[in-house]
Amino acid sequence: MCFSIEGDLIGGAAVVAIGIDACRHLKAMPEYRFVAILPVVLGLHQIDEAFVWLSLQGRVPESVGNVSMWIYLVFALVILPVLAPLLVLSIEPTQPRRRRIVPFILLGVAVAILMAWALLSSPPTAHLGAYHLAYSIGLSHGIVITGLYIVATCGPMLVSEYRHVVLFGFANLIALVTLARLCANGFASLWCFYAALTSGAIALYLRFGSRPSANAAHAGGSPSPLAQNLESETL
Repeated sequence: MCFSIEGDLIGGAAVVAIGIDACRHLKAMPEYRFVAILPVVLGLHQIDEAFVWLSLQGRVPESVGNVSMWIYLVFALVILPVLAPLLVLSIEPTQPRRRRIVPFILLGVAVAILMAWALLSSPPTAHLGAYHLAYSIGLSHGIVITGLYIVATCGPMLVSEYRHVVLFGFANLIALVTLARLCANGFASLWCFYAALTSGAIALYLRFGSRPSANAAHAGGSPSPLAQNLESETL
């Protein structure tokens, strides 16, 4: 199966490896270090979900599955809507662009609070679905809050100064909306798997593709190749 124990373990391990490799080659652009770390975190997040699968299949203790489920959901629903806009903020080179990201951070905090309240008010559950894990958190006004979640996580990328970040945002937006419509109870599982894979693509871009660096803008003298690349990447 595409979304299974094997999918989480193999996919998660591959994304972690890609992220570690990207982190090892960022000396010339330290402002991208947190973006490069994201695949490592999301890959570990997917590996964590494998233990939820194993618990539901009776292959590890239920207590292990419960802890893994809480780790998975807290990161996906509470941490990620705040982390996503903060990561975009960390790479924007100009103050006006950073100010555009602030409303998304505030929205992400609001979404995180609502999600945390839902998790604490009604203990979440997980069960095996078709090609995914189905999580239930008893969220009131789920459609509205899911919409705000999408805006908080994808919106900052769409207003970024960098073309590759905007494209990444559009890809995630399409995936989020599609998954939310097709599979509401599998949204957290399928979306995070997709996010892990696409973050791996961003890490590969940083490793082998163009490498914009805001630091070059502060250097004196003639523009360096990194500065020239920044100019070509700017929308």
